[in-house]
Amino acid sequence: MAETQVQEGKAPFKIPSIDEPCFTYYKIIGDLSSGAPPVIIAHGGPGAGHEYLLPFADLWQQYGLPVIFYDQIGCAASTHLPQKAGDQSFWQEQLFQDELDNLLDHLDVRRDPGFHLLGQSWGGMLGAAFAARRPRGLRRLVLASALASKELATRGTLLLREQMPPDMQKALDEAEQKGEYDSPAYKEALDFYYRKHVCRADPFPPAELLPALKHLSEDTTVYRTMNGPSPLTADGSLNNWTVIPRLPKITSPTLVYNGEYDTSHDIAQVPFFELVPRVRWITFPGGGHMCHLEGGGLRERILKVVGEFLTHKDIPEAQ
Repeated sequence: MAETQVQEGKAPFKIPSIDEPCFTYYKIIGDLSSGAPPVIIAHGGPGAGHEYLLPFADLWQQYGLPVIFYDQIGCAASTHLPQKAGDQSFWQEQLFQDELDNLLDHLDVRRDPGFHLLGQSWGGMLGAAFAARRPRGLRRLVLASALASKELATRGTLLLREQMPPDMQKALDEAEQKGEYDSPAYKEALDFYYRKHVCRADPFPPAELLPALKHLSEDTTVYRTMNGPSPLTADGSLNNWTVIPRLPKITSPTLVYNGEYDTSHDIAQVPFFELVPRVRWITFPGGGHMCHLEGGGLRERILKVVGEFLTHKDIPEAQ
């Protein structure tokens, strides 16, 4: 069994429009000099931080793959920029692409043996866009409960809302019409949505998810500006976002997965499956958006599927 090694650090990140020094916090599980490609883990939210994805640290223990977690700019242990709240021109995909490029260079992981990239939710949206550039060193890509476009994501959310009890649908509609998201009825509907579609762990929320919920509630700058006032109400800078025209450019072998009840609905996965040249798509029965945190054997199955995909010798690498 591989020995567990943990290293933490901060990568300086220069943002041209920001005068103050900024940095990206990272945590490495395993040994980057082991000869195996490290797995870069891009979290969702935007603004959720890396902790809820820590179960993937077991890729080191079980498959000998070093794992690199990081907190994206604006959240958790990286530099916060509350002065940029509401600035939709600032909080764009390109900022996070630049940050990921900067981190890869700081850690010097582009050279042989290269690196893998796993993005969950918004991190998968970023990961697909990043991979479409065919970045040097990228070996394999995992899109975990990602979304091919915000328009498809919204359509998927509406389909899930239509399955909710009528009184909850009414509470959601009234909150959005009035711009009031603090009513008990709205919170009850949102809690129902979270437990059925976001994370189906019982008890809810699981301990690993608590830091993400804390990050998202304590500093709303990134999530509110990029997504909107609620997971069910989108009016942020990502509203017109799409990676669909770029998907045929992805040359890395790609694993796409989502859950049966996932907020990342099947309709938002179809473009990945149809347009990425070398792709495999798995939908996990009984799973939600955070199925790597869920019981019933889901957590173990996902780690096995991801670990085997990243280490399987018979998959041709990108040319």
